[in-house]
Amino acid sequence: MKKTAKDVMLARIRASIANAPDPPEVLYAIRERDERDHTAMLEDFIERLLDYKAIVTRTDTVGLPQAIADACNEHDMLRLVVPADLPQSWVPSTVTVLRDEPKLSLAELDESSGVLTGCALAIAQTGTIILNGGANQGRRALSLVPDRHVCVVRAEQVVGLVPEAIAVLAKQATRPITLISGPSATSDIELSRVEGVHGPRTLHVLLVLDL
Repeated sequence: MKKTAKDVMLARIRASIANAPDPPEVLYAIRERDERDHTAMLEDFIERLLDYKAIVTRTDTVGLPQAIADACNEHDMLRLVVPADLPQSWVPSTVTVLRDEPKLSLAELDESSGVLTGCALAIAQTGTIILNGGANQGRRALSLVPDRHVCVVRAEQVVGLVPEAIAVLAKQATRPITLISGPSATSDIELSRVEGVHGPRTLHVLLVLDL
């Protein structure tokens, strides 16, 4: 049988590596926990968010309702989607509330001005916010369909490294997970950036600092 170009190429490769020594063992040191001061982690988290073109507002528990109201006003959010269990104290009196109970249709989500949620965790290393359908987060569609997302992140929810977040999430492994690293954006082959294709084009993070 006549050898193909592929056969010839593979034969040459096999011959060249037949007597090659075994590669040295490579030991990877994976950090599983960020031992730095938590304030430094929070600054990294904010820096990553800003690099992703997210908006960050620092506040505290007392000032959170006003910070939410200011964010809604800044982004002209008049019809606000909220999860069924979101605290009423978070909801500004100036908006029309679209509470997801009973479940809102995709059309209602699309016609809204934006959504307000909490989160499960956040990762300083990557500037990622994690939603898993837990308290104050709602179902996945709520954070994907509306064009603007205001997300409340408490300082104690921010961990340093990805392995730390995975360890926490593993305790509730059956929940659907949404990872948010800045506003939704994509680029075509010419690197033309388009925002809002796969989720909200505006992400406003309210970082609650009560440490």
